[in-house]
Amino acid sequence: MGTSEFAMPALRELVTHKFEIIGVVTQPDRPSGRGKRLSAPPVKIVATEYNLPIYQPEKVREPGFLRILERLAPDVIIVAAFGQLLPQTVLDIPPCGTINLHPSLLPKYRGAAPIQWALINGETETGVTLMLLDAGEDTGDVISTVSIPIRDEDTAFTLTEQLAELGASQLVQFLTDMPIGTPPPATPQNDATATHAPRLTKEIGHIDWHQPATTIHNLVRGTAIWPGAYTFFRDNLRLKIISCQPLPQMLAAPAGTLEIVEKRKLLVATAEGTLQLLKIQPATKKVMEADDFINGYQLETGEQFLTVS
Repeated sequence: MGTSEFAMPALRELVTHKFEIIGVVTQPDRPSGRGKRLSAPPVKIVATEYNLPIYQPEKVREPGFLRILERLAPDVIIVAAFGQLLPQTVLDIPPCGTINLHPSLLPKYRGAAPIQWALINGETETGVTLMLLDAGEDTGDVISTVSIPIRDEDTAFTLTEQLAELGASQLVQFLTDMPIGTPPPATPQNDATATHAPRLTKEIGHIDWHQPATTIHNLVRGTAIWPGAYTFFRDNLRLKIISCQPLPQMLAAPAGTLEIVEKRKLLVATAEGTLQLLKIQPATKKVMEADDFINGYQLETGEQFLTVS
């Protein structure tokens, strides 16, 4: 059971290592893009490549789908970025349990956006957890964890790719050694140290220039996939900051003030430190290098981005 790009390496690895996949469950096709054409989930595309049986229930708790699942009688259900909470009626079906591949070091960052929030919060380490699903949101017992450092240059794109590959390898190794018939040994989570990683909203990406440069940089990294970190300029032109770099020096100017320095570098004053903008995307335009943005919009030192109060 999986939907997004994060789940694709796990499915490919299961096929490559000759596990018997009796069904792939994913979300229904959804409208996407400006034309709102129906688009298949990434996991469905992979499943189609390997001619695997595909099921796309609107809700897994639907009686019709539960009957299908009971007839399939899986030994184990693997879940990776599926997008639906599974009811106990589903969890009770496989004798070896339902195993979730979660991209955080549980109990930290339970929820829909653990990779994004780890970056937004400036974490220096993350990882992948294999856990036995229960009826809660990422609250089940932990089977194993593998950790990796978060690099300064990592974004939601690069970290998702790393964790997806790491999790796929971890999953295959575990399943290869897993005894059939009962759920594997697992350790309860410490709820007292749990943190939450809720689904992102568009508003989260709105930059407050009164924050430190490192905080804004982390926001850009964490929201890179969606919704992007953005600000407003001149006549409320929306600008998305694609990449940037925090610098320790302070500008003698109010937060959000632009300064153009040697070699056409674009700096912005913040509450603590300075942010150098590297790539910017104005609304409805392509991504621009900073010097192209300076030239195209005839920027001058002293102009300001609009700030959040």
